[in-house]
Order: sequence, then C-alpha cells, then structure tokens
Amino acid sequence: MNDKKLLNTREIARFLDINEKMVYAMITEKGLPATKVMGKWLFPRHLVEEWIESNTINHPQNYNTSTYNGPLIISGSNDILLNKAMDIFNIQYSDYTVVFGNIGSNAGILGLKKNLCHIASSHLLQKGIDEYNFEFADHELEHKPALINFCYRQQGLIVQKGNPKGIKTISDLADNNITFINRTEGSGTRLLFDTEIEKAGIKPSQINGYNNEVKQHLDVGIEVISGRADVGLGIKAVAKIMNLDFIPIKWERFDLLISKNRFFERGVQLFLGILHEKTFLETAEKLEGYDLQICGKMVFPKDAKKSE
Repeated sequence: MNDKKLLNTREIARFLDINEKMVYAMITEKGLPATKVMGKWLFPRHLVEEWIESNTINHPQNYNTSTYNGPLIISGSNDILLNKAMDIFNIQYSDYTVVFGNIGSNAGILGLKKNLCHIASSHLLQKGIDEYNFEFADHELEHKPALINFCYRQQGLIVQKGNPKGIKTISDLADNNITFINRTEGSGTRLLFDTEIEKAGIKPSQINGYNNEVKQHLDVGIEVISGRADVGLGIKAVAKIMNLDFIPIKWERFDLLISKNRFFERGVQLFLGILHEKTFLETAEKLEGYDLQICGKMVFPKDAKKSE
C-alpha cells in the first residue's frame, strides 16, 4: 500500500486507523480528500497526507507548514457572525491575520477566480430552485471549489420598532408611502429581493427607494432606525441588535467557497477549525437568526427542490 498513489476505502481506513464507515462521514464533515470514479471512492494519498498535516495542532516551534506568510483574505458577502469568527481567529492565532473584503457574493466569487482571495463568502440563490452558489461557481470558475457551509441565516424585512407602516409582506412595498432601502447589485441579498418582488408581481419602478443602495446589513438597520427608510431586506441578527422589528422571509444557506489549490493552506484550515470550537459556537448562540446544524461541513449539490 505504501507505493500506491490512490487508496480505496478499505485502504484509507487502515491508513487512518479508523472504521470504514467513519471514512464516509469524514468526507462530508471533515473535508477528507476524495474523488469518485465509476461510483467508487478513491483517495489521493498525497492529498490525504497534506490534509493530516494541515489539521495538526501543537506543531514544534519554528515549524513552517506553508510558504505563504501574508494575511488570510476572505471576500464576498458580509455577515455579523462571520465578523465574530474573524475576530476569534485574529485573537487566537497571533501569527496570522484574517482580513475581509466586503464586495458582495458575486464579486467574491470573481475574486476567487482571479486568485485575489483565499475564501469567498456567498449566499447566491439559484433561479427557480432551493439551492445556492453552485451554479454561479460553475459559471465563473474553471475548477469546482470546495464549498463549506458557514451557517443558515434568516433573511427578512427589517422595519421600525412597532412597525408603524403596518408592513406585512413584500407586496406592501409597492405602496408609494413606504420608503425602501436596497442592497447593492451583485449582493446575495439584492438577488433574493429581486427574486421575491418578481414572485410578488412587483416591478422595481413601483418601489419607492429601490435605487437607494447600501453595502452592509448593518447599513440597512441604520437607515431604518434613523427614519430615512421604513423598511429594508436584511438578516434577523441586525434587527435584534438594533431593537427593530423583523418580518421573516427566508432561511438561506451562507457558504464559504475555497479553491482546491488553497484548501490545505494552514491559514485556511485553521480558520475552518474555528467553526467547530466552543468559543465560536457560544458566540453564535448569543445572536438570533442563525442555524449552525451543518456549519463547517462540506456541501454538495443536492437534488434541488423548486422554490415556493
């Protein structure tokens, strides 16, 4: 077995000293490198060895696991919990720095394409089906990236405390007496909003404030709490932090896309490791509107269901 470049399930189980049934769980939950050929799982030995090395903790002093010494760069869609995860990373790993480029989901994937970032954060809803990100990644990227779930989060209408305009549904936004604050084009939230108004039979020209744009969920909350807008689409966490009312629209999947040539870089693996740690999970519990049931797990395309 030592000379083989590709190991089968039985051989990889023996190599890792685990039960064969555990191998399948480690593919989806831990990112164990694997490929499927004619319905059979095969494991490139050199990638498995890199995976083991990248997940090693307590390295000897001065041990260098990567030739890259710059910051870990995440670009794409912004999120409050993602900001918290980056804060935890920067505190815990003083020899690394994670930085974020708030450029929207679509631009984040383009940044991944141009090798301008290590991780792209995205929640782009695919048209007509309840699936996210894969179609956009396939369109822009030559090679399929790894998709790791960061969270499910609740999107909805953020309105002023007490909801003085009596807003109940997306359809109410066609009322000219209601002022809306929108997100920038190319963001996942803008895509979701455009999908929802299309379903409601509303044209952008019917919405007062459709062309007024901000870049972050927090900016939506600021516009609403200041009175400059009556409503905006955003995440529940922002509404609760700002003591605003919230009308739920959809639970959405928020993923981290990683090029396979960067997946095993130590900084990337350390950041993904944060997602399973107690400090991060306790931080998430203090916020509302998040579901972490598959957080940190590999996501694969499913048999997509039609959106309601």
